[in-house]
Amino acid sequence: MSLVRTAQQENQIAGGFPLKKVFPFTAPKANYHCDAAILWCFDNRFELTVRNFLHSLRVIHSDSIQIAGGAKCLASPDHDSSREFVLQQIRLSMRLHGTTRVMLMLHSDCGAYGGLASGFSGDSMAEAAHHRQELQRAADNLTAAIPGLEVQTYFVDFDGVWATHAPAAKEEPADSREQEPPPQFQAKASSSLC
Repeated sequence: MSLVRTAQQENQIAGGFPLKKVFPFTAPKANYHCDAAILWCFDNRFELTVRNFLHSLRVIHSDSIQIAGGAKCLASPDHDSSREFVLQQIRLSMRLHGTTRVMLMLHSDCGAYGGLASGFSGDSMAEAAHHRQELQRAADNLTAAIPGLEVQTYFVDFDGVWATHAPAAKEEPADSREQEPPPQFQAKASSSLC
């Protein structure tokens, strides 16, 4: 069977409805093994940061689960159906792409939490402490629902990405320089970030 389609084949589907190719490209047809499923908010302000962060961890093939509030749906969902939806997406990622690692992420100024100004009265330390607790609750709920997963949690603010658990060896930054924690984490530097 030829991989090249005729113009007639490209412009029709079953039932005779016309299609018009509007953007040609070639995608790999082979299935992939997922390096991590990423539960993340759909807030586009942090998209490039998260993509670069994942690349620094060598997460090449990921299953992105983007929902308002990201990990909030596992920690404190507005509706139980949100949690069930995300758990089902993670199970599908495991079944279809062999996922064994899930990265849970929350970010500063998230509208699902009311934003930094309204939800936390502009107090970035209170926001970070709250999100750290939410990430722990989300991780606990995830591992209770789906035991055996490797779960990593991260808080993203306008200065960077911060692990809220002690990082595993493979999570070391690409440049391996130690960085100072952001001000909202410095107050808790002597205690665990979990």
